[in-house]
Amino acid sequence: MTIVREQLRNNTVALTSLLIALLSLSYNTWRNERTEHNRNIRAATFEILTKLAEFERVVFLAHYDRDKLSGNPRTGWTYIIVINDLAEVVPGSVGPRAGALRDAWRANWEDLGKGDDRSLERIDRGITELRESTLQALRSLR
Repeated sequence: MTIVREQLRNNTVALTSLLIALLSLSYNTWRNERTEHNRNIRAATFEILTKLAEFERVVFLAHYDRDKLSGNPRTGWTYIIVINDLAEVVPGSVGPRAGALRDAWRANWEDLGKGDDRSLERIDRGITELRESTLQALRSLR
Protein backbone atom coordinates (compact mmCIF):
# COMPACT_ATOMS: atom_id res chain seq x y z
CA MET A 1 0.00 0.00 0.00
CA THR A 2 2.83 2.38 0.76
CA ILE A 3 4.32 1.72 -2.66
CA VAL A 4 1.10 2.84 -4.35
CA ARG A 5 0.98 6.02 -2.26
CA GLU A 6 4.59 6.74 -2.99
CA GLN A 7 4.07 6.25 -6.71
CA LEU A 8 1.02 8.52 -6.64
CA ARG A 9 3.02 11.19 -4.86
CA ASN A 10 5.93 10.82 -7.28
CA ASN A 11 3.65 11.02 -10.32
CA THR A 12 1.20 13.70 -9.17
CA VAL A 13 2.14 16.09 -11.95
CA ALA A 14 1.80 13.39 -14.61
CA LEU A 15 -1.57 12.24 -13.28
CA THR A 16 -2.84 15.82 -13.05
CA SER A 17 -1.71 16.46 -16.61
CA LEU A 18 -3.45 13.28 -17.78
CA LEU A 19 -6.68 14.31 -16.02
CA ILE A 20 -6.58 17.79 -17.55
CA ALA A 21 -5.89 16.34 -21.00
CA LEU A 22 -8.86 13.95 -20.72
CA LEU A 23 -11.19 16.72 -19.52
CA SER A 24 -10.01 19.03 -22.30
CA LEU A 25 -10.53 16.33 -24.91
CA SER A 26 -14.03 15.61 -23.59
CA TYR A 27 -15.01 19.28 -23.63
CA ASN A 28 -13.52 19.82 -27.09
CA THR A 29 -15.40 16.82 -28.47
CA TRP A 30 -18.67 18.05 -26.96
CA ARG A 31 -18.10 21.56 -28.29
CA ASN A 32 -17.33 20.26 -31.81
CA GLU A 33 -20.49 18.15 -31.80
CA ARG A 34 -22.58 21.13 -30.68
CA THR A 35 -21.02 23.36 -33.32
CA GLU A 36 -21.70 20.79 -36.04
CA HIS A 37 -25.31 20.44 -34.86
CA ASN A 38 -25.82 24.21 -35.03
CA ARG A 39 -24.11 24.38 -38.42
CA ASN A 40 -26.46 21.71 -39.82
CA ILE A 41 -29.52 23.49 -38.47
CA ARG A 42 -28.30 26.84 -39.77
CA ALA A 43 -27.67 25.43 -43.25
CA ALA A 44 -31.08 23.73 -43.32
CA THR A 45 -32.93 26.84 -42.17
CA PHE A 46 -31.25 29.07 -44.77
CA GLU A 47 -32.06 26.52 -47.45
CA ILE A 48 -35.68 26.33 -46.27
CA LEU A 49 -35.97 30.12 -46.43
CA THR A 50 -34.51 30.13 -49.94
CA LYS A 51 -36.83 27.36 -51.13
CA LEU A 52 -39.81 29.12 -49.52
CA ALA A 53 -39.07 32.26 -51.52
CA GLU A 54 -38.78 30.25 -54.73
CA PHE A 55 -41.99 28.36 -53.90
CA GLU A 56 -43.82 31.60 -53.17
CA ARG A 57 -42.75 32.88 -56.58
CA VAL A 58 -44.27 29.78 -58.21
CA VAL A 59 -47.50 30.33 -56.25
CA PHE A 60 -47.74 33.97 -57.30
CA LEU A 61 -46.99 33.17 -60.93
CA ALA A 62 -49.68 30.49 -60.91
CA HIS A 63 -52.26 32.67 -59.22
CA TYR A 64 -51.74 36.21 -60.46
CA ASP A 65 -50.09 35.67 -63.83
CA ARG A 66 -51.72 32.33 -64.63
CA ASP A 67 -48.34 31.33 -66.01
CA LYS A 68 -48.58 27.62 -66.84
CA LEU A 69 -44.83 27.24 -67.33
CA SER A 70 -43.25 29.16 -64.43
CA GLY A 71 -46.26 28.65 -62.16
CA ASN A 72 -46.35 24.91 -62.82
CA PRO A 73 -47.79 22.92 -59.87
CA ARG A 74 -45.20 20.18 -60.40
CA THR A 75 -42.50 22.74 -59.70
CA GLY A 76 -44.42 23.69 -56.57
CA TRP A 77 -44.51 20.06 -55.49
CA THR A 78 -40.75 19.73 -55.86
CA TYR A 79 -40.26 22.73 -53.58
CA ILE A 80 -42.74 21.32 -51.06
CA ILE A 81 -40.94 17.97 -50.99
CA VAL A 82 -37.51 19.56 -50.51
CA ILE A 83 -38.83 21.91 -47.81
CA ASN A 84 -40.38 19.00 -45.91
CA ASP A 85 -37.17 16.98 -46.15
CA LEU A 86 -35.09 19.88 -44.84
CA ALA A 87 -37.59 20.56 -42.05
CA GLU A 88 -36.84 17.10 -40.61
CA VAL A 89 -33.39 18.35 -39.59
CA VAL A 90 -34.64 21.45 -37.79
CA PRO A 91 -36.02 21.08 -34.25
CA GLY A 92 -39.11 22.79 -32.93
CA SER A 93 -42.23 23.67 -34.85
CA VAL A 94 -40.58 23.78 -38.28
CA GLY A 95 -41.48 20.17 -39.14
CA PRO A 96 -45.18 20.48 -38.28
CA ARG A 97 -45.40 23.84 -40.06
CA ALA A 98 -43.81 22.32 -43.17
CA GLY A 99 -46.39 19.55 -42.99
CA ALA A 100 -49.17 22.12 -42.69
CA LEU A 101 -47.83 23.94 -45.77
CA ARG A 102 -47.75 20.63 -47.66
CA ASP A 103 -51.37 19.99 -46.67
CA ALA A 104 -52.42 23.52 -47.67
CA TRP A 105 -50.71 23.11 -51.04
CA ARG A 106 -52.29 19.68 -51.56
CA ALA A 107 -55.77 21.04 -50.84
CA ASN A 108 -55.50 24.33 -52.73
CA TRP A 109 -53.07 24.21 -55.65
CA GLU A 110 -55.77 23.37 -58.20
CA ASP A 111 -57.71 26.54 -57.37
CA LEU A 112 -54.84 28.95 -57.96
CA GLY A 113 -55.53 31.40 -60.75
CA LYS A 114 -59.30 30.81 -60.79
CA GLY A 115 -60.19 34.25 -59.44
CA ASP A 116 -60.78 33.16 -55.84
CA ASP A 117 -58.12 34.36 -53.42
CA ARG A 118 -59.01 31.90 -50.62
CA SER A 119 -56.71 29.20 -51.95
CA LEU A 120 -53.88 31.72 -52.25
CA GLU A 121 -54.53 32.97 -48.72
CA ARG A 122 -54.36 29.44 -47.28
CA ILE A 123 -51.11 28.65 -49.05
CA ASP A 124 -49.65 32.06 -48.20
CA ARG A 125 -50.59 31.58 -44.52
CA GLY A 126 -48.70 28.27 -44.55
CA ILE A 127 -45.67 29.96 -46.12
CA THR A 128 -45.73 32.78 -43.57
CA GLU A 129 -46.08 30.45 -40.58
CA LEU A 130 -43.26 28.23 -41.80
CA ARG A 131 -41.05 31.25 -42.46
CA GLU A 132 -41.69 32.58 -38.93
CA SER A 133 -40.97 29.24 -37.23
CA THR A 134 -37.83 28.79 -39.36
CA LEU A 135 -36.56 32.23 -38.36
CA GLN A 136 -37.35 31.44 -34.72
CA ALA A 137 -35.34 28.21 -34.94
CA LEU A 138 -32.46 30.15 -36.46
CA ARG A 139 -32.58 32.76 -33.69
CA SER A 140 -32.58 30.07 -31.00
CA LEU A 141 -29.17 28.66 -31.98
CA ARG A 142 -26.43 29.10 -29.39
